[in-house]
Amino acid sequence: MKIVVGSTNPSKLDAVKEVLSMYSFWGNAEIVGVSANSEVSDQPKTSAETIWGAINRARHAYQAGGCNYAVGLESGFHEFPHAGHMEFTACVIYDGRDNHFGFSSAFKCPDAVYQIMQKDGLNLNDACYKAGLTQNPEIGKSEGIIGILTKGRKTRKDYTKDAIIMAMIHVENKF
Repeated sequence: MKIVVGSTNPSKLDAVKEVLSMYSFWGNAEIVGVSANSEVSDQPKTSAETIWGAINRARHAYQAGGCNYAVGLESGFHEFPHAGHMEFTACVIYDGRDNHFGFSSAFKCPDAVYQIMQKDGLNLNDACYKAGLTQNPEIGKSEGIIGILTKGRKTRKDYTKDAIIMAMIHVENKF
């Protein structure tokens, strides 16, 4: 079995590999990452845009060829009443016919970071760096802002795994 992930980001690929190893029917799967266009902005600002990004990444990964399933992952924002702009990850597992959706938990983005994103048109990774939250210019490929905010209690990989596990509910139970 072959699964293509619509990303070459190491934290996303590691998350997919770790989650799929939990499922006996995918334990021996070959998992490869490909660059896949999300067809949305570099930093999705709505849940709709974030979900479309995950769908598009999964579909493009599937079209890359020769796989049984493709995984699309996209992180973005949703504005919740009373809570403000919360960041979350959408996962789509595409089997060539159906999209299987899963979502991570959501967390509040610091207002200063969100304002930099809006004002300067930056993605979350670059806004975190500009705001001085990190000295790592590629925080999204390592612990992510969630790793900084939780002081390592939850990393981007962990957070991504949650979304994948939620999408696997639909794959495993076929409903």
